Amino acid sequence: MSLTTLMPVTTQDTREIITSGQVLGDYHHDTGYDWMEDIKAAGWAVIPSWGVEGWDLGTWPYVMVAATGTADHRGELFGMATYCEGDVTTTWYRTRKGHWVAISVHAHFHWMSGQASGPGDLPETAADMRAEYAQPFPGWLH
Repeated sequence: MSLTTLMPVTTQDTREIITSGQVLGDYHHDTGYDWMEDIKAAGWAVIPSWGVEGWDLGTWPYVMVAATGTADHRGELFGMATYCEGDVTTTWYRTRKGHWVAISVHAHFHWMSGQASGPGDLPETAADMRAEYAQPFPGWLH
């Protein structure tokens, strides 16, 4: 079983089909920490923190968000993979803004549910989050 598969996928923000989106498959044979290490070889990295203060993104090793970047003939592409106890979902975005929105929605869900520590003054929806909560932690570089 391969960790990744190249296949046509539709970008979530622009709804265009890209012909060789790298999709990470489910990972039920080892731990989340193993997944975190294994995806590095495919160019992915787990994002440890989100927002300007670096709040937790996920609940390691059970829930994680990973990112990658690449480009095609039309420009940049941004990938996001969510890992939840071995179940993996991969999505692609044409724009950095679309990518950050998707990661922010994931962060908001886990912060609001108490599954990860986040800012204390979150609004009810991710769309209403302050800008400093909906961006990468400056100390994290992919």
